Amino acid sequence: MYYPKGCVKIYYELVSANVTYESASSAFEYCREVEKQNKYSKPMVWIGIYIALASILCIIAMGADLLHGLRKKKLWFPSKYFTLNAASITIITVTMKLPVDLNTYMPDYLDQATKLGSMAFMCTMMANFMPSLASMDNNTLLANVIGLVILVITIVVNICIEISTGVIDNDKEIGFPNSKNYYISSSTFAYIYVSMLLWLLIIMISSAIAIPSFKRILEIKYQAKGKRTLDSQDNLTSSMVEKLRQYVRRYWVMAESGSPQFVMASNTLSSTSGIICVLCLVLELPIIVKYIEDWSFIYAPGSDYKWSMFFIAIAQSIGVVVGSIAPIFRCFTIINFKLFTNWNKNYFMVFKVEKYWIQKLCDWKESHITFLSRGSWSTTFIRNFRNLFLGLCIGIQKVIIVSSKMMGLIPTVIVILFMYCSYCWKSLVARLFKIPIVVGKDNVNQDLTDCVLQLEDEKELGDRTLNRISNTVNNLIQKAKKEQNKDLLVFLDTSTGFKGVEKFDSDQVEDISCIKLANIWSLPVVTLTCIAISLPNIPKKNVDRLLKNVRAGLSYTHQVEEIINNTNEYGNIQKAGMTLWHEVEEKCMWLNNTMEESAFRGKTPVEIL
Repeated sequence: MYYPKGCVKIYYELVSANVTYESASSAFEYCREVEKQNKYSKPMVWIGIYIALASILCIIAMGADLLHGLRKKKLWFPSKYFTLNAASITIITVTMKLPVDLNTYMPDYLDQATKLGSMAFMCTMMANFMPSLASMDNNTLLANVIGLVILVITIVVNICIEISTGVIDNDKEIGFPNSKNYYISSSTFAYIYVSMLLWLLIIMISSAIAIPSFKRILEIKYQAKGKRTLDSQDNLTSSMVEKLRQYVRRYWVMAESGSPQFVMASNTLSSTSGIICVLCLVLELPIIVKYIEDWSFIYAPGSDYKWSMFFIAIAQSIGVVVGSIAPIFRCFTIINFKLFTNWNKNYFMVFKVEKYWIQKLCDWKESHITFLSRGSWSTTFIRNFRNLFLGLCIGIQKVIIVSSKMMGLIPTVIVILFMYCSYCWKSLVARLFKIPIVVGKDNVNQDLTDCVLQLEDEKELGDRTLNRISNTVNNLIQKAKKEQNKDLLVFLDTSTGFKGVEKFDSDQVEDISCIKLANIWSLPVVTLTCIAISLPNIPKKNVDRLLKNVRAGLSYTHQVEEIINNTNEYGNIQKAGMTLWHEVEEKCMWLNNTMEESAFRGKTPVEIL
């Protein structure tokens, strides 16, 4: 049996001080339990470091999305790195170790504030996930949302248990340092965060329900506008290069404006998540100020996490600040649309719920139950229960959309006031200094305006946003001009055409008049390249130049082939061509036959072929 040295020492000191045997034994047992508890709690420090590292990983991903949006001038900040998936849910589960810790005693201010700060961090992470929901297929979306629901419900239930058991201390008050007027108990903070977590979860579920419907709407509009773009392209009298440039610009506008993530980031539910982030930031502000002004609590840790609690607190506080930026900016994506030029009353019809918000629920309600026999009482009961439940869900969905629209009026009003104040200030300066007011007008091509995809036809994309999208295409074209492969262009200019490749590819099969020809160019090009470099009396520098140019050309060929040929048969042919080319480049082999110069020495070209 294990007897701690400290406890044994205390026991003998009590005995030597003429303390009774029973009292000394009780003190010894108490000391022994304390020593055992200290021993078991030693790993908690390393668990705290693990939590801090997981939090930093989430912050890096959110920061990467922030920088990506700023660099691409997409102030609705698409989710590219910080997305909802199995890996991110696992990491978030680690960061939420404190809120779900039911039995670790947390007596000090730092312990309580960090536990509450973890919930604020969770709210900001959920708000950052919003656009990524639109980039998933239906099955992946369902699986990821279910995983998030399980995690959030677990956090909420554990927080409620901790409030009732006193782990979240109701007597602890959190507020600004040296302020007697702004103090809220820890349990009140916890209840507020629980409400925001549940509201964000409901918002994400509502978004997930609507995503398949608005994706289908965008796809239909994309196909229709794409057909009109092709028809109008034939009527252009400009040069081939200008036609191609205009063609790319139109499709780029359709892809950018009809991006599911853009539509997701600019709807009312996303605006609501941004407002919740503002509330989280306001609630976290006194805790951050406390960390800045008073560092003494770092050296007096009360919980088993000891000094690692400080690193968790700092990391997750930074995460709340960094993670709130993108959702708050998405609140103002309303300025992407021409709300203030047309003054259409439909923009402010908060009680109007568009069909796509409830379309999926209506489809489920109208679907047939196929696994039950017809006419039985069980079928009737299940159908009535299903209709009642889905009718309730449709009503809840409408309430959520209406309430989100009402909250979404807040950033709208802010934008209106800002624009009005800006106009008044310009007018005042113009009158004082007698400067004429110049109303800037963005020059937007009407053809590009017709290519914009939106869920609601009465909404019109703003000229500035449309110009930003158009300028992005121009920048890409200019960048491509600077980075173009000059050697490849010279190689193409000196060539006499591709009829030889076509003949070589077609004379190996029967009459192709009744056969659909596969658009696979890489395989005959690779074959002809191998023949060319195997022929004798060709300088090595010419062979190297040919390999270099073919390598550069195949990178473009493969991209075109992947888009045009989407069937499995053509995909296998393309993979075969890529495999053969890698053998030629890396091993100088063709179907396990060497193409080294020594292997063909003394042979005629006919023998080599």
